[in-house]
Amino acid sequence: MNERLFCFGLGFSAGILARRCLAKGWQVAGTAREPARVKALRDADVQAYRFDRNHDLPFEALDGATHLLISVPPDEDGDPVLDRVADRIKAAAPQWIGYLSTTGVYGDHQGGWVDEQTPVSPASLRSRRRAEAESRWLALGAQVFRLAGIYGPGRSVLDDVRRGTAQCIVKPGQVFSRIHVEDIATVLEASMGRPRPGAIYNVCDDEAAPPQDVVAYACRLLGVDPPPEVPFEQAALSPMAQSFWADNKRVGNRLLHEELGVELTYPSYREGLESLL
Repeated sequence: MNERLFCFGLGFSAGILARRCLAKGWQVAGTAREPARVKALRDADVQAYRFDRNHDLPFEALDGATHLLISVPPDEDGDPVLDRVADRIKAAAPQWIGYLSTTGVYGDHQGGWVDEQTPVSPASLRSRRRAEAESRWLALGAQVFRLAGIYGPGRSVLDDVRRGTAQCIVKPGQVFSRIHVEDIATVLEASMGRPRPGAIYNVCDDEAAPPQDVVAYACRLLGVDPPPEVPFEQAALSPMAQSFWADNKRVGNRLLHEELGVELTYPSYREGLESLL
């Protein structure tokens, strides 16, 4: 078996896929920005390199890469991976390239449905940068995965409730789509088995839901009272959180089911939170 996965940005989402590939006997390599993270990856049998705009890869790092996953967000200057190593990626000629993007590129649809045929209309600067990066990766033959709100072990509303930081914010008509981190890896594996360069997939569960419903369900699982409801206008939110709340849409995921044959392990937040508990 000569498969070698290289991940630019071996973090929360990419790390699940990396562990699955290691378990199948693949070689796995990737990048991180911080030296401590690089060391931790090497201790886990991953060929790890420090990479960002100020730290380049060794020239041979991409040698033999059959599969390439990009989980590095664009910055104010563009996509750092393409800007630094696009020529080396072309030379390596991996059989599969996956780019992790965001459903934020669709912008606000006032609670309406979007799918992969919906034109992008990003509202925030962060999402506009994502849309620009998507176009560049698609031109290179990548498959683009537009991820909904990611949750998983240590990163869920259950953890917020335990810490006492959960807010039950109410904005009439607001819904969010979500995806469990393990289901992201399942979708990526399915795409690796059925590569289609230039494909775009929405990666979300089957049920968009109001955020206050998710908080209430987490509290019920933990046997605690939910926090008091707070009108959106009165909620204490960071600028980034406010940008998330500015988009309101239901994300369709029919393509990942029909084309990739994926059955989600966690088709809604209920199954996902129950498993995390």
